[in-house]
Amino acid sequence: MKSGFNKIFAKQVNVNKALFLTAAGFALTFVGACSRAPVAKVTAPVPVLAAQAVAKTMPVRIEPPPVGHVMPVSSVTIRPQISGTISTVNFQEGQEVKKDDLLFTIDSRPAQAELTLARGSLQRDTAQLDNARIQFGREQELFKQKLISQDERDTSRAAFEALAGTVAADRAAVTNAELNLQYCEIRAPIAGRTGGLLFHEGNVVKSPDDVLVTINQIHPIYAAFAVPERFLPEIQQQMRIRTLTVAASYENLAGEPPQGELTFVDNSVDPTTGTIQLKATFPNLRGTLWPGQFVQLALELDELTNAVVVPSQAVQNGQGGQFVFVVKSDKIVEQRTVKTSVTVNGETAITAGLMPGETVVTDGQLRLAPGTAVSFKNE
Repeated sequence: MKSGFNKIFAKQVNVNKALFLTAAGFALTFVGACSRAPVAKVTAPVPVLAAQAVAKTMPVRIEPPPVGHVMPVSSVTIRPQISGTISTVNFQEGQEVKKDDLLFTIDSRPAQAELTLARGSLQRDTAQLDNARIQFGREQELFKQKLISQDERDTSRAAFEALAGTVAADRAAVTNAELNLQYCEIRAPIAGRTGGLLFHEGNVVKSPDDVLVTINQIHPIYAAFAVPERFLPEIQQQMRIRTLTVAASYENLAGEPPQGELTFVDNSVDPTTGTIQLKATFPNLRGTLWPGQFVQLALELDELTNAVVVPSQAVQNGQGGQFVFVVKSDKIVEQRTVKTSVTVNGETAITAGLMPGETVVTDGQLRLAPGTAVSFKNE
């Protein structure tokens, strides 16, 4: 009896031991599994390019910049005023000439002969007029003395007056012949640059049909362009206050864009396009602008003083509007909503949301979110 009880007790002890060992195994397995759990990785800072917001004066310009074409202030087509043979050409094609420079000489011998003939006729008829004046004076005295008839006196007066008219015509002929002789020398009416030469020495030219050359005045020079009519009130208001500056640029421009002034506003708006024509005058001392050239024109309407300015690529567009990523002192970025004003030459003026001296991200924004750590590529 006692032996059976001992057997039952021994079996129970073995079962308890097995359960204890199983529980202990599970515990050790759980502890081992916990000790092998992955450790969270530390995220590396995102490399970005950044720039500081600065306070500066920003011009307010018409955007997008209007496209204009360059045109000479004055363009003169040179034509002969008398027909004849070109004796000499006194310039080279494309040469700059001054006002009154001799350009062409036409054979002057026919004109000189006409002048000589006209002067001879004048001299002859003047002598006859003097004689007729004396004769009329005599017959006038004889008529007073009733020694000749009134008909003879009137005939003498008519001859005198006819010769007076002939002399007047002779003087006009002399003046015309002198002008024709002067026209044998063709001079530049304006200062400018000559174009292609269409007639050369030995060519016979006909007045006034033949075009000899064209001269364009390029110092100064115009740039004509059109702007939408909505800008007209602002342009008129600013022109009453100050001179409006215009800058011209074009592809492959070397150096600073030429600077000019707005000098002409058309007196009507084009109803078909809703634009108004303007002209800017450029000194063009270096000959940078050329007639017929197309240029982009920046018309400065106003200035923003002490504007907060950042590179334009720093400004991003989101569902809530425009924003920038501001890098704080601990190199953690903050997304900041901003309001922008004008963009000029790759720089944008910020009117709200940013202070001068703050650092903004200009490249690498796609990998950023608020609270992201960053590093600067240029460090």
